[in-house]
Amino acid sequence: MKEKNSMRQRIIDSAWELFYEKGYDETTIMDIVQKSGVAKGSFYYHFKGKDTLLNTLASLLDRYYEELAEELPGDMNSFDKLMYLNYRVHSYMERIDYKLLANQYATQLTKSEGSNLLDQNRFYFRLIYEIVEEGQKRGELRVDKSVQEIVRYYSMCERALVTDWCMNNGEYSLGEFSREYMPIMFGSIRA
Repeated sequence: MKEKNSMRQRIIDSAWELFYEKGYDETTIMDIVQKSGVAKGSFYYHFKGKDTLLNTLASLLDRYYEELAEELPGDMNSFDKLMYLNYRVHSYMERIDYKLLANQYATQLTKSEGSNLLDQNRFYFRLIYEIVEEGQKRGELRVDKSVQEIVRYYSMCERALVTDWCMNNGEYSLGEFSREYMPIMFGSIRA
């Protein structure tokens, strides 16, 4: 099973690299197959087609969150950890064509089986939940709201910033915009 997941992740990583380098429309399934080093049949075992790779954005982002979690200083306060993660991930997302992100957000709104971006089992949500819980215990974040409520509000603020960036055709730096406005949007959560 580990080999299958590893192969799937290689396909995802290769696809998103190509989407960034060449653009989604210019990337072919053969490009993805060649870059990932898998057989064409293996590609189709994991994905119905190129468009289904758009639904792997949550997986791509979670992998980056895992990397960032390793470098978070333990002595940094929880609010600053959240702002750091927000800035780094939004800066990372700038590499992705805003049209792809807009399309991904649109499919999350219209598909009937639910949203993989809102899947509470994602590493993203587990990490944010842990940081918020730690922040409440340390007296850094409000305790009159539950951890779940704060995590929901935090993720909603993040999505709002990305949505605005997409609606403005990626005309400004998402990372820098988030660095400036996320503390304002989320600041009321400080203790």
